[in-house]
Amino acid sequence: MQAVRTGQTVQTELLGCASDPAQTLGRRCLEPSAPTRDDYQRDRDRIVHSSAFRRLVYKTQVFLNHEGDLFRTRMTHSLEVAQLARSMARALRLNEDLCEAIALAHDLGHTPFGHAGQDALDESMRRADPASAGFEHNFQSLRVVDTLEQRYPAFDGLNLTFETREGILKHCSRRRAHELEAAEPGGVGHRFIDATQPGLEAQLCNLADEIAYNTHDIDDGVRSGLLVHEQLLALPLFLRFHREALAEHSGLVGTRLLYDVLRRMLSAQVYDLIAAVTQWLREHAPRDADAVRLRMPPIRAGELMAAESASVKAFLRAQLYRHPRVAETTEAAKQVVRELFDAYTAQPGQMPPRHAERQPAQQAVADYIAGMTDRFALREHARLYGIDRSRFPGLG
Repeated sequence: MQAVRTGQTVQTELLGCASDPAQTLGRRCLEPSAPTRDDYQRDRDRIVHSSAFRRLVYKTQVFLNHEGDLFRTRMTHSLEVAQLARSMARALRLNEDLCEAIALAHDLGHTPFGHAGQDALDESMRRADPASAGFEHNFQSLRVVDTLEQRYPAFDGLNLTFETREGILKHCSRRRAHELEAAEPGGVGHRFIDATQPGLEAQLCNLADEIAYNTHDIDDGVRSGLLVHEQLLALPLFLRFHREALAEHSGLVGTRLLYDVLRRMLSAQVYDLIAAVTQWLREHAPRDADAVRLRMPPIRAGELMAAESASVKAFLRAQLYRHPRVAETTEAAKQVVRELFDAYTAQPGQMPPRHAERQPAQQAVADYIAGMTDRFALREHARLYGIDRSRFPGLG
């Protein structure tokens, strides 16, 4: 691989099917080029400077912010995904800057309280209007960068490139896809209608997301005391590297052993994916990014690693995400979100004017709640309903 100089940056020469910022499918609102940054670097910088990105530091990954200073948040999760995606993109000669932009923005639409908040907001929207499409955090992430951020005089949102927006919209219902297609024919919703793929950088970020949470949720689960090291030995992926770590460092115990095993697990998943994508490239030899989108199957991990990773996900779902202590917090968080939705729907004036005056009102309420941090949601609930922590055990 040859390093080439572009403007004032140095980057590895890209693979032919990588997304090339010089060939971007563009922004929705035309803008002049930046003198020292390409379009994907500019996207990344806009995301980092956005209000929605800053709020991620106080949004739940699995454990609420007050439960400990060292648990992952949406912010640290996004940074870990970005690091993994960039590392793999460099090895595969894909566009690192585009991967970083997608990874940093992929969770911007998440509600407070993680998936519990998302589920409650979806239920609330459908309960208030049975015809509603409900709430989808991937669709909401796109709304954030397309509409809700208001930082520029010429347009709403961040006016990101098609390729970054395509990567942010990881999942989308057909109904939402048709809404997007009506507003932007041939745009980021189109692939969910014709069952084609996004670019390789978007696909790589999706898989980096899974690798990140498969590993760091084990770390946080043990740190919380809800998981113990011995439980993890039932996982073939963990057991393999547990044995390898002890063979190399006999007598290793405690957190050093756990971290060494998790480091090996993480590296193995990354190297496996790089090898699998390299083989995929040899087999399919796409000429350009459009060929990837239109005619190629999606990239994936190797068969054995995919099966082992699936067992990790199933284990975490059963033993951590549905643990009674997590479930208690989850139900309390859902009730907070439901009651916030009901209060703002009944009295929109309780929201700031720029939200209260928007129509449709239910979407405005959902946008306002989705943008909250955990602690702001709790403060707002206390303001509207009074402080009664006995109703919400586990929320601090």
